[in-house]
Amino acid sequence: MTSANTSELAKSFEPADIEARWYPEWERRGYFRAGLEAGRPAFSIQLPPPNITGILHMGHAFNQTVMDTLTRYHRMAGYNTLWLPGTDHAGISAQIVVERQLEKQGINPKSLTREQFVAKVLEWKKFSGGTILKQMRRLGDSVDWQRTYFTMDEKLSRVVRETFVRLYREGLIYKGTRLVNWDPKLQSAVSDVEVEPEEEDGFLWEIRYPAADGGRDVVVATTRPETLFGDEAIAVHPEDERYKDLVGHKVHLPLCGRDIPVIADAYVDREFGSGCVKITPAHDFNDFEVGRRHGLRCLSILTKDAKINENAPAKYVGMDRYEARKAVLADLKAQGLLLGEKKIRHMVPRVPRTGEIVEPMLSEQWYMAMSKPAGEHSTHPGKSLAQIGLEAMESGEVNIFPEQWRSVYRHWLTNIQDWCLSRQLLWGHQIPAWYDADGHCYVAASLEEAQRQAGEGVALRQDPDVLDTWFSSAMVPFSTLGWPDPQGDDKKAYELYLPSTVLVTGYDIIFFWVARMVMMTKHFTGRVPFRNVYMHGLVRDADGHKMSKSEGNTIDPLDLIQGIDLEGLIKKNTMGLRRPEKAPQVIAKLKKNFPNGMQAYGADALRFTMAAYATLGQNVNFDVKRCEGYRNFCNKLWNATRYVLMNVEGRDCGLQGGEMKPGFIDRWIEGELSRTIRTVIKSYEGYRLDLAANAIYSFVWDEFCDWYLEAAKVRLTSGSEAEQRATRNTLARVLEATLRLAHPIIPFITEELWQKVSVAAGRRDPGETTSVMVAPYPKPGDFAECPQADRRMAVTKKMVEAVRALRSQMLLAPSKRVPLAIQGPRDEAREIAPYLKGLARLESVELVDSIDSINPGSIAPVSIVEDWHLMLVIKIDVAAEHDRLTKEIARLEGEVRKCRAKLGNERFVSKAPAAIVQQEKTRLEDFSKALEKNREQLSKLPAA
Repeated sequence: MTSANTSELAKSFEPADIEARWYPEWERRGYFRAGLEAGRPAFSIQLPPPNITGILHMGHAFNQTVMDTLTRYHRMAGYNTLWLPGTDHAGISAQIVVERQLEKQGINPKSLTREQFVAKVLEWKKFSGGTILKQMRRLGDSVDWQRTYFTMDEKLSRVVRETFVRLYREGLIYKGTRLVNWDPKLQSAVSDVEVEPEEEDGFLWEIRYPAADGGRDVVVATTRPETLFGDEAIAVHPEDERYKDLVGHKVHLPLCGRDIPVIADAYVDREFGSGCVKITPAHDFNDFEVGRRHGLRCLSILTKDAKINENAPAKYVGMDRYEARKAVLADLKAQGLLLGEKKIRHMVPRVPRTGEIVEPMLSEQWYMAMSKPAGEHSTHPGKSLAQIGLEAMESGEVNIFPEQWRSVYRHWLTNIQDWCLSRQLLWGHQIPAWYDADGHCYVAASLEEAQRQAGEGVALRQDPDVLDTWFSSAMVPFSTLGWPDPQGDDKKAYELYLPSTVLVTGYDIIFFWVARMVMMTKHFTGRVPFRNVYMHGLVRDADGHKMSKSEGNTIDPLDLIQGIDLEGLIKKNTMGLRRPEKAPQVIAKLKKNFPNGMQAYGADALRFTMAAYATLGQNVNFDVKRCEGYRNFCNKLWNATRYVLMNVEGRDCGLQGGEMKPGFIDRWIEGELSRTIRTVIKSYEGYRLDLAANAIYSFVWDEFCDWYLEAAKVRLTSGSEAEQRATRNTLARVLEATLRLAHPIIPFITEELWQKVSVAAGRRDPGETTSVMVAPYPKPGDFAECPQADRRMAVTKKMVEAVRALRSQMLLAPSKRVPLAIQGPRDEAREIAPYLKGLARLESVELVDSIDSINPGSIAPVSIVEDWHLMLVIKIDVAAEHDRLTKEIARLEGEVRKCRAKLGNERFVSKAPAAIVQQEKTRLEDFSKALEKNREQLSKLPAA
């Protein structure tokens, strides 16, 4: 694994073998472990813990590429580094997954005790969580595996209980009855992040509410007529002249036999419907706030499973909400109160994991006060949690990139609502609160402590609810480092890595996780959880659509790494579809998007693709073709390394002394590398991985491979021994540094190649066991910049490109070598001439005093490059060339006529596939260009 023999470097780049060999070796050597050395700067990242409910997706591959690249860079740059991995228990999604598995096994989940159900989830966690960690290894993630956590580990659970108790005692956690998102199928409150509004077809019904006290009837428009049983008022806008006379009057509530008032509130949109709105405080979040302002009662008319309860007329009690809707509409119509029905498209809130439409439901839950000032026993007395979170950003302790997300963060904390903490699930952190027979509550970190509070012999039962998953996730910046009493290495890590350097996450959880980590960490430790927040976009498909299994456009990053055939792709994406009827649609899309399945691109190509996409804050429209391009880049780097090794291994590279005469091409490539290093480092510091990736790509492909390697061939074949020695030295040193430069983004291929190149470059001894990932990251000052060499190379490039253009104009085959005449400053031209001959495929380069002195039998256009005139010296049989060009022009004219005839045929254009029509247009364009060139060439021929 450390030999530098070229014979051990395969002829082609095969990523699978390299990845399988190197990752276990890195891990075995302990390179990923947290650095704890005093006196060194620290860099750390907390991995956003993936849920245990599935496999890694493209979003994970994207943000983990960003995190690993930054970690590897800082490790090489001499920092103590810690990339801390873990998995999240994912309360709701994990419970749903396990319930479905049990149902398939014929087991009713509700028949299990809490302990039995938790045991089933832990069995699932062993499988799913282990799969996720294996996938992270396949991506090349250099996390400190010894510190891997799970949010339900006892160590972290103790912190959850401790923080809950402290917040309760500070008056910041309380129990209250408020409106929540309720999933009738799950039978639990859910957070906003679990709810996704979907646009669906629906209806808007107009209902007449008759006057009750001498006023007049009003008409309201609603999408939910079944909730009218809970109506407590009709609201109009206070400035709406149409209804000012009605405010204070009452109307009859249809089907219910009671009256409700007409109130005025600015919440009402005068332009929507009739301008009158039914107010149902117990079943709409906006109505709830209107009800609070006007002192209306909250009358809940639905049970927890979304059936009509006893607060409605007896006829409807027990009906499902949609069954009740039909009955209500029928009865309203029979009474002449249903005035209209209109089809509309509207947003319906669903819980994707269950498919259920969410009900706003009045429910007693545990809450955390976000705007209430903390008491004197708090770490921040007099300040609310929202203030703490806001001040952390406004003071610059926490910086958010890109900047536009700072205003979003500010807006949310300024308009924050209290946080509903409780969930009605079996899986999760059970709330540390106990009740006696009289309902008295005892909040404590343990049953023993609660028993001491209640008194000996008092029977206690624990609150059956569990905490919102985001509660424990909000603690991970400090719970994973041993808080509240870190010891040993944990204490060193706590001091070094809290706050961590950067959090890398999607903008979709800025409220649910990012802000809450800031508030909780600052509140309990006095420190911010991280210095910087790098907000990246979401990964979508190539057309910008959200990736969804039901849409058939999801991509498993492992499929891109190791490849998969179409049959396997179809099987994977249709297995376990929540809506099986969509399978034909999914299969059709997969066949269209991936007709041959996916080839194996390898982890490096995928990582380079993700890095190149990593523009701050923008969504990623992922195109698989980009992977193909970066796989080609890896091949290019591999082949370049083979060439370099063939020319430097076993040869004098100046490592033992000896005269070296570097040419301007050697000095130029060193300067180019120096500038590239500077760009890459600056890009990492600004979290612009796209700029870093593009700089590396451009240097390797355009400058090193396309220009320097070709120019180096000239020196190695015709230079003096001192010149050859200098070029071999430059080849080895520049390539070795380039591999170190690229390693954070493409770790596997750079490790394999560096093991060979580093010996030739004198970076390590042949028998030394080390790795590129712990080698120092290159610095701009490692390579000198030379403006004179840069200018000479710039002129060389221009001359080569000018000659290539002249060859094209003369229709010369690439293999045909002809002389070139140059008129201009001789000293510089003499130095450039050997490279010009090799790079432009010339027979010779002749320095002349005047282009006009060239043999009159030669014909060619002249190109001017700065102070030089260039002309190809071509001797031809004018008559024969005239005949050849005439025949070629006639052929091309015929082809142009055929294409125009086809494209002029309306039937062909309208009936032929679009691709065939486009192909014909391209042919016409190509033939027309060739015809123009040949005619131009014919016109330049001298008379025979």
